[in-house]
Amino acid sequence: MSPIRSATIVALASAVLATTLTGCSFGAAEKDSSPITIAADLELSGAAAPVGKAYQRALELKVDQLNSSGALGDRKVRLVVKDNRSDAAESLRNIGDFSNDATVNAIIMGGCNQCAVDAVRTINERKIPTIALAPSGAVANPVTERRYVFKLAPNAADNAAALTAELRRRGITKVGVLHSDDDYGREGLTALDAEFGKTTIERVRAEAVRTTDTELTAPVRRLTNRDPAALIIWTPPEQATLAATAADQSGYGGSLFLDAAAAGDLFLGGSGQATERATLIFTQTMVIDDVIATTPAKAARRQWFQDYTARFGGYNGLSSFAADAVQLIADSALRSGGSDGRVDRDGLRDVLETSQLDGLSGPIRMTPDNHSGLMPQALTTLVARGGRWRLAG
Repeated sequence: MSPIRSATIVALASAVLATTLTGCSFGAAEKDSSPITIAADLELSGAAAPVGKAYQRALELKVDQLNSSGALGDRKVRLVVKDNRSDAAESLRNIGDFSNDATVNAIIMGGCNQCAVDAVRTINERKIPTIALAPSGAVANPVTERRYVFKLAPNAADNAAALTAELRRRGITKVGVLHSDDDYGREGLTALDAEFGKTTIERVRAEAVRTTDTELTAPVRRLTNRDPAALIIWTPPEQATLAATAADQSGYGGSLFLDAAAAGDLFLGGSGQATERATLIFTQTMVIDDVIATTPAKAARRQWFQDYTARFGGYNGLSSFAADAVQLIADSALRSGGSDGRVDRDGLRDVLETSQLDGLSGPIRMTPDNHSGLMPQALTTLVARGGRWRLAG
């Protein structure tokens, strides 16, 4: 084995172990060697396919890392993936199939808000722990009606607070908002208005667009005609790129701000000119190559960034949420096992509900009162420079 290969394996094992949940130990009492089976319901075709495929790549990479690290003892993670075709009805059928399979320990759902919300009843009735990567608050709230549902994505209120703080720092007082016409988009507009109400910032106009819309020239022009100093884009990644391009083509000279759900690839490709100097609220992992790895958690994030980039030729910011979901489930499965190490869904859910993880996305804290565990401290301010995202400042 070459020295480089050996060093890489050591670094990977260290990175995996650094992200293990507090209090987790893998002792000699572990007897069962059956796989920890995680089923994934993802948008691999249809309108949301780019995001779904980014999640799939992340899940596969993280599973490979865990299985080769030895951190799980005799256990391995088994991943089963189904395409929901970006359709809530198809997603619900997938969830039904997964929950009826006794070998499946937990489910990870993709970024489709409606898919996750529609599946709540089935998930609760079948009592199968599920982590959704969709950003809508309705995915995990109210907690009393979503005992088996957890969310791992930035929260609208946290995004709005961070965006507003940056607007105030720059002295911007007039903004327009383009948001998706779905639960998350409307939640975002409400959160922004609440934050603006604490300041002198005025929302001069808001435009809602369906998540399937690709022609955004008209709504963007209606916003820019009000001459706002900043335009906030609160949409999925592909749509955010289209909106930024439409603003650029209209001659808009103000600032662009994107919420965390608009994050996508590190390198901006053809949209580089339109998004140059745009501001994005997101997690530090997107730009971890700009950060000095002063802690084990930062070192693990840097290793993840490098491994993902090496395998796929680029980096997608959303990947860390999928990877953290795998880590949370694997750790919870091991900690919830009985004397023979066997995992039951109720036990896994109970452990997951009190999980603490300094993850690839940032600090994550689940509690019985909060099933959306990404902490506000995970968010930071990024800026587009030279065709890629960089740490602001």
